[in-house]
Amino acid sequence: MSLIQRKGELYLKINSIPPAIRNKVAIYIRVSTVYQVDRDSLPMQRSDLIAYCKLILETESYEIFEDAGYSGKNVDRPAFQEMMKRVRDGEFTHILVWKIDRISRNLLDFANMYQELKTLGVTFVSKNEQFQTNTAMGEAMLKIILVFAELERNMTSERVTATMIDRASKGIWNGGRIPYGYNYDYEKKEFVLNEDEAPVVKLIFDLYLEHRSLVYIVKYLDGKQIRTRLGFQFSPTTLHIILRNPFYIGTYRYNHYKDTTRTKIEKDESEWILVENHHPAIIKEAQYKAVGEILDVNARMVRTPGKQCTRKNTHVFGGLMYCGLCGKPMHSTPGKKLVSGIRPSKYTCPQIRRGSACDNAIVNDSIIGEFMINLILNILNARKSVDADTTPDQLQSMILISSTFEDVKDISPDGLQELLSLFQRSSSDDMIFKPRKPKKTEIAPEMKKLRAEKLKIERALDRLKKLYLYSDDSMTENEYIIERSKLTDKLEDFNEQLGVLAKESVSKAISDEDFIRVASQFILSRHLQDKTYIYYRKLAEVTDADVLHEFFAGLVDSISVSYSRIINVIFLNGLSLSFTYAEKEPPVN
Repeated sequence: MSLIQRKGELYLKINSIPPAIRNKVAIYIRVSTVYQVDRDSLPMQRSDLIAYCKLILETESYEIFEDAGYSGKNVDRPAFQEMMKRVRDGEFTHILVWKIDRISRNLLDFANMYQELKTLGVTFVSKNEQFQTNTAMGEAMLKIILVFAELERNMTSERVTATMIDRASKGIWNGGRIPYGYNYDYEKKEFVLNEDEAPVVKLIFDLYLEHRSLVYIVKYLDGKQIRTRLGFQFSPTTLHIILRNPFYIGTYRYNHYKDTTRTKIEKDESEWILVENHHPAIIKEAQYKAVGEILDVNARMVRTPGKQCTRKNTHVFGGLMYCGLCGKPMHSTPGKKLVSGIRPSKYTCPQIRRGSACDNAIVNDSIIGEFMINLILNILNARKSVDADTTPDQLQSMILISSTFEDVKDISPDGLQELLSLFQRSSSDDMIFKPRKPKKTEIAPEMKKLRAEKLKIERALDRLKKLYLYSDDSMTENEYIIERSKLTDKLEDFNEQLGVLAKESVSKAISDEDFIRVASQFILSRHLQDKTYIYYRKLAEVTDADVLHEFFAGLVDSISVSYSRIINVIFLNGLSLSFTYAEKEPPVN
C-alpha cells in the first residue's frame, strides 16, 4: 500500500469517529532561551493552551509537548519530532500552539509540515493569532504571518552582522582569540605587546626570510624549547597562520572568514575590513610583504589554510602507511611529476616534520607499489602449487621468487604458518579465510574529555546567539560581544589541543572471501592472472590512481616501513606477514 493510500485511509478512519470522541489535541510549547524558561513563559503558555482546549476545542483529551531552550529556525527539536511521529501514527486530530512561530520561523520547514498535516487531516490551531487551518481564511492568514516571521528573523540577523562590521570599521575589537605576541587591556580596550611572545614572533619572521622553510623553524623552535601560549609544540600550520596575519604589522583585519565553527573558508578580499595603525606592530611592512611573496612561491606544494583545495591528488597508499620506527601514521604528499605523466606520492613520518628525533627515510609509491603488487601476485600464484606436503620454507620460496624480494632474508614463521594453514584448509579457488576478530579502537580519555568540552562551548555559543537575537528581554550588544569573545577564545584553545592529538584509527575488517575476490578480480580484469611479475610503474601509467588506491585499501590494513623497506604487512582478513632483510655487504675497494 502506498503512503498516499495509507494516509487517505487514516484520514477516513479519523473522520468516521464522532467529534466528541475523536478530538485529541497535541499541545506544543517552545521557548528559545533559558531566561524565558526560568520565568513564566512556559507555565503561561501551558495554562492558556489547556484552557483553550477545554473552552474552544471542547475537549479534555490533550497531551503537552515541550521544547525548552530550542530555536525556531529549524525543526530539529526532540519534543517536536516525538509529537510529529505520533501525529503520523494517527493519535491526534489537532496541533495547538501559542503562536505560529513556536513551531518554526522557517517558511520551508513549516510549509512541509503543514502540507503533511493537510494530507493526514490534522488541524493546525494558533491560539494567539486566533485561526484554525480547517478554514480558508485561517489557512491564508497562516501563510502571511509565517512570511513575516521569517522576514523578522532574517532582518535581525542582518542588523547584528551590520553592527559588528560597523564596529570593526571604527577599529573596535569584536572579540576572538588574542593573537600570539599580544595582550589585550580590557579597561583601555587596546592591544599591547606581550614581552615574552613578541620576540618569538620576530624570530619566526626572521627565520623564514632566511631559510624559507616552515619545517626548519619547527625544528629550531623545538630545539630551543620554545612553545605556544598553551605549551604545545609549534606546527607548520600554526607558523603559516602567524606569517600570513597582518595583525603583526599593526593592521586589524575583520570579516576575513565565513561564519562557521567547523572550517575556515576565506571570503573575497573586497569583503574584508582592514584598519591600519590599529595597534603596535611587531614586524615591519616590508618584511611582512617579503615573507608573503616567499609563501606564495612555496604554496604550489601546500594547501593554504582557509582556502578550498581544488587540486585532485590521490595517494595510492594514503592511510595505510606507518612508520616502522615510532609507529606513527605516515603523512602523504605529492611527489614530482614524472615524464610518463604519473605523480608518485611520498610518505613521511610526521615526527620528522615536527622536528622530533625519528630519522626514518622518505619512501614513495614506486617502492611500496612494486613490493605490494608482487607480494599479492605471488601469494595468489603460490595458492595453485600448495598441497598437503608443502612446508613453510617452500611457501616462502614461492612468495619471494622475484627480484623485488632479493634483499628479503625471511618471512616471519608465524605468518608463513598461518598462510599455509589457510591454503591447506581451502578446497577450491574460492577459498574463505577465517577472519580474525577486528581490534577495537579506543579513543584516548583526554580526547574524549576535550571533545565533550568543545561541544559544550559550541552549544553555549549557539545559545548565546539565540538569546541575543530572539529573547524579548535580552542582553545589550556590548554584553553579547564580550561573552561571545570569551567563548570563542575557549573554543580556539580546545581546537588547538585537539589538533595535537593523534587521530583515532578506524578498525577495518573484511571477510576472507572478499579478500580473495577483490584480488582475483583485479588480476583477472587486467589479464594478469598468468603473470609471474608485475612492473608497478607501468601498471600505474595505465591504471587510474583511484582504482589502485581502492584495490590496496580493500585488501590491506597497514604497511609498516623502516628506511624505505617494508617490514610488516597486515591484511584486512587478519593475515600478518613480517619481513627481515639481509644486511648489504660494503662495496669492495
